[in-house]
Amino acid sequence: MNTLQQLQLQRDGAVATVRLNRPEVRNAFHADTISELTEVFAALSQDDSLRAVVLASSGTAFCAGADLNWMRRMADYNRQQNIDDAGELARMLRTIFECPKPTVARVQGDVYAGGMGLVAACDMAVSLDSAGYCLSEVKLGLIPATISPYVIHAIGERAARRYFVTAERFSAERAQVLGLVHEVVAPEALRATVDGIVEQVLRNGPLAVKAIHRILDEAAAHWPSTRLGLHHRIGRLELGEVSIVIVGASPHRGDASNRAPTPDGAMRPPTRLGLRDQSTARRFHQSSTPP
Repeated sequence: MNTLQQLQLQRDGAVATVRLNRPEVRNAFHADTISELTEVFAALSQDDSLRAVVLASSGTAFCAGADLNWMRRMADYNRQQNIDDAGELARMLRTIFECPKPTVARVQGDVYAGGMGLVAACDMAVSLDSAGYCLSEVKLGLIPATISPYVIHAIGERAARRYFVTAERFSAERAQVLGLVHEVVAPEALRATVDGIVEQVLRNGPLAVKAIHRILDEAAAHWPSTRLGLHHRIGRLELGEVSIVIVGASPHRGDASNRAPTPDGAMRPPTRLGLRDQSTARRFHQSSTPP
């Protein structure tokens, strides 16, 4: 594993802690962060001595989503660049989601946009009671496409229909009701609560714990709302001035060869898109305020 610049990786016996380490930009991620997260989680997945992974962050925010400077560069990407960029971000989320070690997000601050995908891709999440949550993409004329399979998987389609289009900020307590996080705690209890969950995991049989991911995924494959497979499609949607490039997939773990597509052949949930909303793009270039 190469020297990490965007993350910190700590190991304590059978537990690894991966920490986003860009507090000066509220842990917003860009191409290098995505690459490092993918590399680290891929390596941890192959470590037989590891039993659990904690995803955490430095500073006051957990993750503000995509870095604004990176997004400004992306605004001028062509279709193929959008598709290539889509693959990297989708691969990062899928690598976290597919990690065979139980993953716990330790959320010490606000979670916006793409940060919601990081929380949703983890198996469990513990949140500070003062943390705020927001799917803020539409404020910039964007769509939370990359993270949508994971967020919808966590909070359900009905809630997604509201929060994807309103960009409302909601509380940690609401995130718990929706199913995005499992525990909401005071600051002094955050680390202890996460440690307690990890300790419970370590008491159990490692092979049984590893098999849980496969069992849950096989069960999900038979639920009508999640029987989607891993077949990728690339589509283009024209909405007036808005031109969208979509890379479609669902967040099922493992090989897709034994999974049936949706009976109606519907497009799979989008995992990345490039968006050209000219009016919004102009405003975005003139603003440095995060959504």
